[in-house]
Amino acid sequence: MTRPAVVVGGSIAGLATALALAERGFPVRILERSAPPPDGPVGKAAELWLRPTVPQSDHSHILTSLGVRVLRQRAPHLLETAQEEGARLLDLTGAAPTETFVKEADDHELVALAVRRPFLELLLYRAVRALPGVTFDHGTAVRGLLLDPARSRVAGVVTDRGEQVPAQFVVDATGWKAAALTWLRELRVPIGEDLVGATQLRCFTRFYRLTSPGDDWPGPLNRGNAAGGIWDHYAAVVHPADNGTFAIAVGALTSDPATTILREPAAFTAAARMSPYVAAWIEEGTATPLADVRAITMPPNILRSTARPGQRQIAGLFAVGDAACVTDPLFGRGMSLSLQHAFQLADLLDTHPTVEEYQSEKAAQLAEEVHRPWYEQAVHDSRAYGGLWRARAEGVAPSPVQPAVPGRPSMADVARAAGVDATVWRGLLRVLMGLDTPARILDSAALQNRVRAARADGVPLGPRPPTRQELLEAIATGTEG
Repeated sequence: MTRPAVVVGGSIAGLATALALAERGFPVRILERSAPPPDGPVGKAAELWLRPTVPQSDHSHILTSLGVRVLRQRAPHLLETAQEEGARLLDLTGAAPTETFVKEADDHELVALAVRRPFLELLLYRAVRALPGVTFDHGTAVRGLLLDPARSRVAGVVTDRGEQVPAQFVVDATGWKAAALTWLRELRVPIGEDLVGATQLRCFTRFYRLTSPGDDWPGPLNRGNAAGGIWDHYAAVVHPADNGTFAIAVGALTSDPATTILREPAAFTAAARMSPYVAAWIEEGTATPLADVRAITMPPNILRSTARPGQRQIAGLFAVGDAACVTDPLFGRGMSLSLQHAFQLADLLDTHPTVEEYQSEKAAQLAEEVHRPWYEQAVHDSRAYGGLWRARAEGVAPSPVQPAVPGRPSMADVARAAGVDATVWRGLLRVLMGLDTPARILDSAALQNRVRAARADGVPLGPRPPTRQELLEAIATGTEG
């Protein structure tokens, strides 16, 4: 009997990997710590699904254009079902500078899916559960790896109940904690060093439901798939979701005690009402809160040693999604990169099924190709906004931010030029939505020339966000209303 592919973790990355492997004929066994989701209509079941092992599940998420592209190509049935159940495709070209924008052939890719993470995850779970050859073990945690006698490849895993589960190969889809690294340490298998860059961010999120859902949003989606902005001392963004729901996320420095009060509904509401493009979504009678404010400290940017070629690898062990790489959640790349990585890993294992060093090195190369450009960009951007926010909090002049690559324009300069130049806008959006890497777009001489040529005085200023002092005074005395 063929040993199964054992997937440890039944969240987005694990479910997508299981789906892709099962559709290629691999038997799959999913080991998941939490209970199964409830039955019933998708929208209601998603709201009732408790995910204590996935703390970020209750926060706003983005399925960027990259994620939509992956679903269109690899799981069109899942994308169709999501829309039938109330998710919405957003045409991002509605936020283009209208005077200079003319649609091009590739602009059909400039879309995003408005959906809550538990909603999409539940649809993915049900799609996987319906496939032959897939087994779920809920309430099951993995405590360690089994290796072959030569200690060079995996033979299976050991659960918290002491069960030894044989495996053809093991996929670590345990998210931020990357449990495989602990398993390897306990076996005294040398592992490489992770690459780490601080995010310095905590996020406060509250979900709402529109009182009168319809085709029109309460306010413009100035960011294409969202409304709001990343300002010079905080962030406030609305993310539309499925079935008339949306989330407001307010980001602040982890080291800024003055913003801890944003945990309180009255303070959170006051911040939202002061924030450009956000206020319209919570005007009286527009929406009803679905839950209290949820707070989370974001993990650092991490590129795991298991996701980099040249490191010693245990054959047959693969990290996927956040277990391979974590990027700053402020930029919303996680779900889409997890989907891309999962399907491409399944392709690789289908093409190279023999568990050996060659397979391991190819998988590490794939992980680096998928994640490294975004890890490096996230480290740079986290440092840029973190330094600016910290300077505003301390009342000092911000330090200049060096470009991620010498000669590359800053994201701030590109964003300013995008306000008046449709070509720059399109390039910037393709980077923000994950369709093209920063190097492919931002290192283009043609784009750099357009950024330099854009007149700063021609860029619309837009509404002004509150100063730090105005914001702190408002949240200190705010009322929820």
